[in-house]
Amino acid sequence: MLKNNPVVKKLVETGEERVGKLAQQLMSNEKFVTMVQTLVSRSLAAKGTMDSALRSALAAMNLPSTADVEQLRTKVDDLERLLSSIESKVDTLASSRKK
Repeated sequence: MLKNNPVVKKLVETGEERVGKLAQQLMSNEKFVTMVQTLVSRSLAAKGTMDSALRSALAAMNLPSTADVEQLRTKVDDLERLLSSIESKVDTLASSRKK
């Protein structure tokens, strides 16, 4: 209902235009871009530190890390494929002996 209202449409268009201009001004401001890059870089560094601390804490509590669980999941998937292959070969042998 509001989507069809011409006043609302005009407000949305004006808002989009102003946000676009603001984004353009911010992206052309070298100081702003540098600050954003620094923020992203520091955030990634903090994430790395947190991940390392988490791995250490999990190891200290003798709990598996996400990587350990993923490695185990991969091994289980490999075993499932191997068992499926063996099962199909046994079925083929069993059916050929019945004939």
